Amino acid sequence: MIKAAIHHISADGVGEKIGYITLSDTERGLALDIDVRDLPPGKHGFHIHEFGDIEPKDGKAAGMAGQHYDPDNTGKHLGPYRDGHKGDLPVLHVARNGRSKKRLYAPRLTLEEVKGRALIIHSGGDNYSDTPVVNGGGKSRIAGGVITNSCPYCKPQWPKYALGGLALYYIYKRRKK
Repeated sequence: MIKAAIHHISADGVGEKIGYITLSDTERGLALDIDVRDLPPGKHGFHIHEFGDIEPKDGKAAGMAGQHYDPDNTGKHLGPYRDGHKGDLPVLHVARNGRSKKRLYAPRLTLEEVKGRALIIHSGGDNYSDTPVVNGGGKSRIAGGVITNSCPYCKPQWPKYALGGLALYYIYKRRKK
């Protein structure tokens, strides 16, 4: 089981943590127990991407995550239940209050094959087709996380502030002498 932290993402970088998605193997395939908040209500494209990095690249939110996970090089966007790429997950429904707390299944995936990759939530829905819009019309990437129990974006920020504080203290003490 892996409990992946999910963050807001933008072209400026990785933002606030907005919840978790817990992944585990079941008889029905990979289970995704979703508990996220502060998302726009409605349907959202939801995918596993190639790389476990959600930093921006070339002005694109989570551009470092790469494309949808497609180990068989199908090049097809057909949804989680057909023989296209394996990165397609069921559409994520977010309630009017901005929360989504539910269990979804990805029947063709296992925890072992997705470990270390990225989970991405898109701003738009997903029709599991490349027409009329490529990748199902999911549009921009708005939230994501790395499939790991040790979130690289959840590290406390206190060390850099502590060092700054120590530097100020040192300067203050030197001036008093």
